[in-house]
Amino acid sequence: MWAENAAPDMAELQDSLFPDLPRPPEAPAPSPPPLEVAPSAEVPARKKTRGSTVAAAPVDPALVELAETLPPLLRLGTSSWSYPGWANLVWDGDYAETALSKNGLAALARHPLFRTVSLDRNFYRALTASQYARYAAMVPDDFRFMVKAPSLVTDATVRDESGRGTQVNPVFLNSDIAIQEFVQPALEGLAHRIGALVFQLSPIPSQLLADQPALLARIGEMLEALPGLKPVAPDAVIAVEVRDPQLLCPAFADMLRSVGATFCMGLHAKMPPIEDQLPMLRALWPGPLVCRWNLHRRHGRFGYEDAEKLYGPFDKIVDPDPETRAALAKVISGTTRAGQHAYVTVSNNAEGCAPLTIASLARDIVELPKR
Repeated sequence: MWAENAAPDMAELQDSLFPDLPRPPEAPAPSPPPLEVAPSAEVPARKKTRGSTVAAAPVDPALVELAETLPPLLRLGTSSWSYPGWANLVWDGDYAETALSKNGLAALARHPLFRTVSLDRNFYRALTASQYARYAAMVPDDFRFMVKAPSLVTDATVRDESGRGTQVNPVFLNSDIAIQEFVQPALEGLAHRIGALVFQLSPIPSQLLADQPALLARIGEMLEALPGLKPVAPDAVIAVEVRDPQLLCPAFADMLRSVGATFCMGLHAKMPPIEDQLPMLRALWPGPLVCRWNLHRRHGRFGYEDAEKLYGPFDKIVDPDPETRAALAKVISGTTRAGQHAYVTVSNNAEGCAPLTIASLARDIVELPKR
């Protein structure tokens, strides 16, 4: 049992930090009307191309005030940034996706609520140190990046363009590849702007999951071989996210603690809701919160494409999820009040529009009772 693995002198602190959260109701509560921003008549529509500079939307004083009330140790942000639908929310008008992909980060980093961003593209093709350095030069000094490790080392299966597994990945959890293709370039290019390096393990084949001790030992050996981050990036943490619920167990937490890593809470239909992932956070306490809110649970385990079709162009809330927001706000508040960092990124596929979800989450945090 989880309670048996918690240190006796920590139990009271853990319970106060992460109080039991109410389970979501069987039937969804009536949804509030979608949050929308009225288009500004003063901002002319325009379509800029790859070479264009991207300008930030005019600063909303209400968001500035909201940002100033958030815990200093909290960093909220989006998963990537190349979305034309964020016009007048993040950008000052209409831009082509190519222009945003290349030059949008600087504008994103000027948003009052955004102090981190997830570099998801690294999962598909490893970035170089010079590419990381270009991103670092586009953001303020206190901005922090959450970076996903390349699937080259986090997916046990080699997949084709459709995502179908074709063969066993011979370099799965290879520490040399993880260092050369991920950790070292990130340290060199991002330096102190690293917030969290996330090893998101793709769903693991059943034959590997069947021998859980051997699998956890392999993960631990890779993590233990990684160079320390603190000398270059004092705020940085190594985090592991999984897509197999059976790995949410005391042995996994023990392994992470033994190598100085932490758990990345993944809010995704493949994983249980927040309240069922809290034991991992309790077992690793005290420590930072790393969380990626990836996908609304209504879409099921393989619902990314459905969400993309339903939510595009990602300019409004389509599926409000107040239960998840409220639960996440409590965990963030408990973590930061105890003096720990919190890195939280949100995808458009969480509710339909990441910037609006983040604004709602921020309000939920500041409206919590002060203890």
